[in-house]
Amino acid sequence: MKKGTILVVDDDRDVLLSARVVMKKEFSTVLLSSDPGNIPEILGKEEVDVILLDMNFRAGESDGKEGLRWLRVIHETDPDIQVVVITAYGDINLAVAAMKEGASDFVVKPWDNQKLLATVRSCYRYREAGREIRRLENTRRVILGDVAGEMIGESKPMQDLFDLVEKVAPTDASVLITGENGTGKELVARRLHHLSPRSDQIFLPVDLGALSENLFESELFGHVKGAFTDALEDRPGKFELASGGTLFLDEIGNLSVPMQAKMLTAIQNRQVYRVGSNRAVEFDVRLISATNRPLQEMVRNGQFRQDLLYRINTVVIHVPPLRQRKEDIPLLVDHFTGLYARKYNKTDLRVSSVDIKRLENYAWPGNVRELQHMVERAVIMAEGKTLDFSGLKRQPAFPVRAVAGTLNLEELEKKAIAAAIWKHGGNMSRAAEELGLGRTTLYRKMEKYGI
Repeated sequence: MKKGTILVVDDDRDVLLSARVVMKKEFSTVLLSSDPGNIPEILGKEEVDVILLDMNFRAGESDGKEGLRWLRVIHETDPDIQVVVITAYGDINLAVAAMKEGASDFVVKPWDNQKLLATVRSCYRYREAGREIRRLENTRRVILGDVAGEMIGESKPMQDLFDLVEKVAPTDASVLITGENGTGKELVARRLHHLSPRSDQIFLPVDLGALSENLFESELFGHVKGAFTDALEDRPGKFELASGGTLFLDEIGNLSVPMQAKMLTAIQNRQVYRVGSNRAVEFDVRLISATNRPLQEMVRNGQFRQDLLYRINTVVIHVPPLRQRKEDIPLLVDHFTGLYARKYNKTDLRVSSVDIKRLENYAWPGNVRELQHMVERAVIMAEGKTLDFSGLKRQPAFPVRAVAGTLNLEELEKKAIAAAIWKHGGNMSRAAEELGLGRTTLYRKMEKYGI
């Protein structure tokens, strides 16, 4: 027996009883009503899958106007409900009119029971298919990140950021999002997509920093079967998959110069060639890129193509580090505390004013991501109702294991870099100046030492 809910609306009691006998063999719930005026109330209480609706309810009427009116009411309430109209023999024109108004099918009185059941069964399957499509679409959106996360902040830097996002989002301009690791650059990208005309299409993030040179073209542009040893079937690339929506290229500053050239060609021509194919595939994407690296300085040093930079930075949005918007820390702590309290089934958790001040005085080299992880850990470890951040003052911004008495130059350099960054509160320009390095060199050494 199917779990579907069927509603039969007819002023003839014999018709109602007859329909119920036929329907209850296959459907778990069969509702009856002799008054169409009850339809809104029933739909407000029950999730109805299929409605059998008579077209005439008043004695002597045969024009079907009342039935058509209630058909419209049903579809205004829920456009996905399947409606099968009931007509008298010879009223085929009325059935056609109902179909034009959105009815799924019709049956003629007196009906054949098997034909009636087959008609309702078919409509129910269609309703179920629509429900499954919506479920899969919602799953796809979650998996691919179409659901916009929450951007939190009342500080001036964040209010300026919100204003800029709302101004840029409705356009199709290419956006470059800059900012340190952990500041929430991808969250800004998702928000731009969510507020754009492409919001009902895919948002596809690609971590360019994780792509090796030999996989770059296959992943971004796709490949055809037999193009290389492991190419067992045709596969579209990320540009094709994101067509119609937004393509988010994270860590674009990590691309090598040869990869930059290929990326530039694709963006300029709005088309790609799958590996192993000479057929151009056109795409239509809104391009959003992000980096934590100083691209302008990299251009001057020959590490990043200036023409590619021009293509991706029509608008630049800088996400401020957490240390520059410390007034947002209490809001963020409250948000993450509530989030993880629900996740780990803990209630009434709070943070003391002393710890709030301690959190505000911390340098936050890992930015919001570090704060989020710290709050999650505090929630997990909490034994009472108050979260404990008392150990925070002993945590360096960029922790480095002490190497007692070492004269190893790499270890000394690693410690000096970490100390300079800590001393200047994460300000890379000042840290680089103190160390006598260029910012690009500093970033390269930080990557080398895992700082």
